[in-house]
Amino acid sequence: MDGLVILLSCLAGGIGYHLLIGGPLDILPQCGVGALASFIYIVRMNGSGYYELQESTKPRVELREILICWFTTGLLLALIAFLLKISATYSRGAFIMFYILAPMALLGTRKATKAVLAHAVARGALGGRDTVLIGDLSEMAGLQRSDLISLCGVPDVRRFTLSREEDESPRSSNDARIISAAASFVRHHNCRQVLIALPWSDAGRIEFIRDQIKTLPVAVRLVPDKSIRSLSELAALSSAPTLQLQRAPLSGVQHLVKRTTDIVLASLVLLFFLPIMAIAAIAIKLDSTGPVIFRQIRKGFNGKHFLILKFRTMKVQENGTKVVQATYDDSRVTTIGRLLRSSSIDELPQLWNVLRGDMSLVGPRPHALAHDNYFETLLSDYAFRHQLKPGITGWAQCNGARGATPTVEHIAKRVKLDLWYINNWSFWLDMLIIIKTVYEVLRKRNAY
Repeated sequence: MDGLVILLSCLAGGIGYHLLIGGPLDILPQCGVGALASFIYIVRMNGSGYYELQESTKPRVELREILICWFTTGLLLALIAFLLKISATYSRGAFIMFYILAPMALLGTRKATKAVLAHAVARGALGGRDTVLIGDLSEMAGLQRSDLISLCGVPDVRRFTLSREEDESPRSSNDARIISAAASFVRHHNCRQVLIALPWSDAGRIEFIRDQIKTLPVAVRLVPDKSIRSLSELAALSSAPTLQLQRAPLSGVQHLVKRTTDIVLASLVLLFFLPIMAIAAIAIKLDSTGPVIFRQIRKGFNGKHFLILKFRTMKVQENGTKVVQATYDDSRVTTIGRLLRSSSIDELPQLWNVLRGDMSLVGPRPHALAHDNYFETLLSDYAFRHQLKPGITGWAQCNGARGATPTVEHIAKRVKLDLWYINNWSFWLDMLIIIKTVYEVLRKRNAY
C-alpha cells in the first residue's frame, strides 16, 4: 500500500507542477523516481516491524517514524540523483511537491489502515489466535482490553492460567501441564508470539516457563507486572515496554520472502529435472520390485509430522520405531539406487514437498522420526532445528555434515551448523547454500 501511495504522490507532484508552470510532462522519470522511493522507504520501515499486524493494529499513528524515514528517503534520492548525474531529467519543482505530498499521504493512509483494522478487530474478523497469554490469575486480571491492543493489536487472546499457591498438587507439575497445553495450541494454530504475565520477582517461575517453551518458533515476551506499571504515570502498558525473552526465527516478511523463493525456484528446478526424474522412475521400476516413490514420516516445522518423498533406492522401506541409517557399501541399496544416491537424484521428489509447504529448499535436513526421538534424548538443543522448515539442503550439508551420524559428535556438529543457520538466516545465505550444494553434489562427499 505504501509503495502505491508513494508512486501516486510522485505522479501527482509531477502533474501538479506541470499544471502550475507548464512545459512538457514526461511520465517515465516520475514512475522511476516513485518506484525507487517506494523501495527505499519500504525496506527501511520493514526493518523496524512497521508492517507487522501487531504494529498495524495499534491505535498510535507512528508520526515520528514516518517523517524521519521519509526525510532520509528524500536525502538518499537526492544523493543517488547526484551520483548518477540524472537530476536534470527530473524537475526540482516536481520533486519538492512530491516531497511534501508523500508524507501527508503516508500518514493519512496509515491512519485509515489502522481504523479499518480496528473495526475488523472489534467485529472479530481478526481474533487473538495469533497470540497466547500465559500467567497467573491476578496478573492477567489486571490486563485491560486497551493493554492487549497495545501489546498485540487485538482486544482478546487465548489465555492459559497457571496454578495458584494454595493448589494441593505440586505447582510445578500443574504448571507443566498447562504450559504443555499452551504449546500444543501454539503449534496447532501457528501462533506467532507468547506473552507471559507473572510478577517479575517470580524469577524461578518465569525461567521455568521459558525453559518449557524455548523450542517453539515464536517470540516470547514478558508483560510488565502491576508493580512495574504502577511506576508509570498512566499505569498502562502503552508506556511500559515488554521484555523480550525470545525472538521468532523469522519475521512475517522474511517468511514471505523465503516461501516465495521456494515456490519460484522449486518450480523451475522441477521443470528442468522432469525428464531425468521420469528416466529415474522407469529405471527403478525395471531394477527391482516395489514402489517408485519411498514415503517416510519426518518432523517438520514446529515439530509437525509430514510424509517426505524420495525415489526408492533400497530393497527395504523402513518407517517405524527402528530405522537403520545407510552406510558405505550398504547391501540394502539397489543397483540403480546407488547411482541415484551418489548423484542426489533420489532427493528430487522433495521438490513436491517444497511446493506443498512441508519443506523449504534450504533448512535443517530432516531425519527419520526414530532418529529424531533418539537424538532429542542426547542433545538438549536438537529440538531447536524445528524452528524452521526442514530443507532439501542446508548449511550443515554444505559444510560436510552429510550422510550417516554414527556418533554423538557427528550429530552435535550438524546441530551446531543448523542452529547457526537458523540464527543467521538471510536471502543471500540461502542463495550461497544453493550454489555450494551444486558443488557438494559434484564432489559426492559422504553420498552413499
